[in-house]
Amino acid sequence: MNELNIYHVARYIVEQLGSMTTMKLQKLTYYCQTWSLAWDDVPLFQEDFQAWANGPVCYELYQKHSGLFVVDDQFLSNFHYDQFNKSQLETIDTVLRAYGEETPIELSNRTHAERPWLEARNGVEEGARSKNIIDKATMQEYYASKIAAIK
Repeated sequence: MNELNIYHVARYIVEQLGSMTTMKLQKLTYYCQTWSLAWDDVPLFQEDFQAWANGPVCYELYQKHSGLFVVDDQFLSNFHYDQFNKSQLETIDTVLRAYGEETPIELSNRTHAERPWLEARNGVEEGARSKNIIDKATMQEYYASKIAAIK
């Protein structure tokens, strides 16, 4: 079995929710990662998120959609998600139910109020570029403390 990566998760999200902005896709993949860390104590994928001005961004995923504003059902169509186990699918589906109706700006604003992004942005001027990595241990600790809020 191939190792899952963010592209598998992004593909699944687009198939479940349909066309969306790249900003929304970035935030939904971020929340899939955070809740996997909180609920299952393991990352859903190995790629990191950087603390960009508009919230968490996975650079590898950004490279795939660079130049696009919206992704549709053709985006990452060569990636399949039949490798997800039951727990992984439950995590992703729960995140999509909890956050899927939010706008990209609402999701961005939500991340801006949460400790993992705030800590990674520490010392970076508002609106400035940053490649600072959002620490997975911080993500796990923070979101594990919030479990009751989403389930």
